[in-house]
Amino acid sequence: MDDKAKITELLQPYLNGDEFYIVDIQVAGRQGGRLKVTILLDSDAGIKIDDCADISRRLGGQMDEMNFFGDSAFTLEISSPGVDYPLTFPRQFTRNVGRQLTVTLTDGKTRKGWLDSVADDHIVLDIEAEKVSKSKKKKEADLAAEIPPVGLTPIPFEQIKKAQVEVSFK
Repeated sequence: MDDKAKITELLQPYLNGDEFYIVDIQVAGRQGGRLKVTILLDSDAGIKIDDCADISRRLGGQMDEMNFFGDSAFTLEISSPGVDYPLTFPRQFTRNVGRQLTVTLTDGKTRKGWLDSVADDHIVLDIEAEKVSKSKKKKEADLAAEIPPVGLTPIPFEQIKKAQVEVSFK
């Protein structure tokens, strides 16, 4: 079992059933030197800094007691993914209904729109028509380029390579 799998197993009692969930675990550095363990947790209602601190203290203490990395010193950092971290789980999409997303598909195409709804196997983006200049229209007509969809557009999760919330300060 690798370090990430062991850490995932150790984290389970601290996730309050399924209130919190693991978004990512990274172990960086080298054995024999200082290691940095970064754990990103989230919940349907968001995770508070006090929850992160509590889990960090308890998990860090447990890892110290078990001498998790042998003689290697480590730093443990537990936080929420933040708005700039891509959405990776359906639970994260649900919490962001109503926000604008940029979605990169597995075929390389990009869709930008407002997240309208989330189902078990797909999301629905409300995509606005793109304003295109006359020269771009002519170029696209010449190239017979694909016209991106407009309106409510379902996108299956298996076709999503990356989904990012667009931050707006309006």
